[in-house]
Amino acid sequence: MALWGALCVAGVLGYLYLIGTPMPIHMIIATSAGVWFTFMLGTALMSLAFLSSGTGHDEQIEDYLKKEAGYDDD
Repeated sequence: MALWGALCVAGVLGYLYLIGTPMPIHMIIATSAGVWFTFMLGTALMSLAFLSSGTGHDEQIEDYLKKEAGYDDD
């Protein structure tokens, strides 16, 4: 996934270069770090959501206010 993140960074920097945006070194570093960390955070959160669903952690939650809220499935 880190490689896909790096490819996304290269794509964004390539796009910025092609449209003629002036790119000082600080902008390159900030854009690279921002795109890569955002991609990796999204990957980690989606992985945790699938892991939680696949291992049954979602079904283990007991809703004590289920009857009071009016959405009782029983």
